[in-house]
Amino acid sequence: MLAPAAEPYADTEDRVTTKEELAERYGRAQRPIRRRLFWIAVTGVAALSVAALAWLTVSNSFDDVGFDETGFELVDARTVTVSFQATPPAGAAFACAVQALDEDFGIVGWRVVEYPGSEETTRAFVETIPTVAQATTGTVKVCWVT
Repeated sequence: MLAPAAEPYADTEDRVTTKEELAERYGRAQRPIRRRLFWIAVTGVAALSVAALAWLTVSNSFDDVGFDETGFELVDARTVTVSFQATPPAGAAFACAVQALDEDFGIVGWRVVEYPGSEETTRAFVETIPTVAQATTGTVKVCWVT
């Protein structure tokens, strides 16, 4: 019969190093204050980024001029009239670029028209555009606050 073997690691508590001891020995110990400061900084940067993006979005819409084309008329071979409504900020002067296009969507007439400020919310306009060739349509390209 075999004699019971002595346990080879009877003093295992003395020989085994814990995960915490290894981390502390090699400089990987968790420092809760640093971790907390890191996440506070990340959260702060994210909040500031979201606030800045929101402000840019809102501030850009303050000077926005909305417009809707209501029609056009081909008066003759060299003239087009464009009807549209514009909604600028109250009291702001603005300008619109109105264009005439041919059948290939090439620009055959162009005009920038400036309008004085008014307290009316939406105003209707009819603009005449002289052309260099036969146009097939007239549109408003863009409007902006001056």
